[in-house]
Amino acid sequence: MVNAPRPTVSPAQVRAARAWLDWSQDELSARSGISKRTIARYESGTTLAHPETLDLIQNVLEGEGIVFQFVGGIAKGIGTR
Repeated sequence: MVNAPRPTVSPAQVRAARAWLDWSQDELSARSGISKRTIARYESGTTLAHPETLDLIQNVLEGEGIVFQFVGGIAKGIGTR
């Protein structure tokens, strides 16, 4: 059985998650190993990020207690546990 791909976090969700954690883009960059420039460009909507990059960002944020919510694969808000 093939698992459906996990929904992708939106730029707004990444910004909101950082705000909940009181993290700067520098902090997320340091913890994820993703360049600050890549994070800034994704959050601003300037560019799309590779699925692997978004998975890594999502995993780091979820590891800190962030819970992302999706409806039908579309980003719908953010929560914390």
